[in-house]
Amino acid sequence: MSTAILIDGAYFIKRFRKIEPHNSYDAKRASEFLFRCALAHLVEGVKGKERRKHELYRIFFYDCAPLNKKLHNPITKSAVDFSKSQEAIFRNELHEHLKAKRKTALRLGHLSNETPWTIKPEKIELMLKGKVKFEQLTEHDVMPNVRQKGVDMRIAVDISSLAMKHQVSQIVLMAGDADFVPAAKMARREGIDFIVDPMWGRILPNLLEHIDGLRSTCPKPKSINDGDAS
Repeated sequence: MSTAILIDGAYFIKRFRKIEPHNSYDAKRASEFLFRCALAHLVEGVKGKERRKHELYRIFFYDCAPLNKKLHNPITKSAVDFSKSQEAIFRNELHEHLKAKRKTALRLGHLSNETPWTIKPEKIELMLKGKVKFEQLTEHDVMPNVRQKGVDMRIAVDISSLAMKHQVSQIVLMAGDADFVPAAKMARREGIDFIVDPMWGRILPNLLEHIDGLRSTCPKPKSINDGDAS
């Protein structure tokens, strides 16, 4: 039997930018990084000794199309076209690169219709410490609160389908979200070897309890303090 590799796109991009911050908006590099890390899961064991090899069933990448609205910045009141933003260009290019990869399926959810503005977390922290006042905020201190919809559901449905139909013997989930615990438990009951790859990020204990293994195949981040839990 073979291995299916499921990748939470938002989580992957966040961790990729921790590991290679100098390539944060290089879509071609991100797609190559993803593909290499995914294929590394097909080989188990220590180099130089007998190694176990798996067949790739498919790589599934879950994400949403980027924000493409025009919104008015609450600080300057000027219109901002997010379809031309660096993030939108990166996301669209990444999706195109992945579509061209062999045995890779792109699964897209959608963004919430409501896009309220919010203050960036680092500025909120400074405001709480009394180091920055509200009236000192600039247009660069706020951002749209973009919420993905349908992504987690698609991941859970695909895990369930792969397990119930016994299409694979192993599932590798590149994520760190405890929301996938019910799907992981169901897959294990069906005899699936369920592995989580958090890309060296911390995962919550209630997810760790319901998996068969934890393995990161990407390079370890240089910083010792960036193991974010999801």
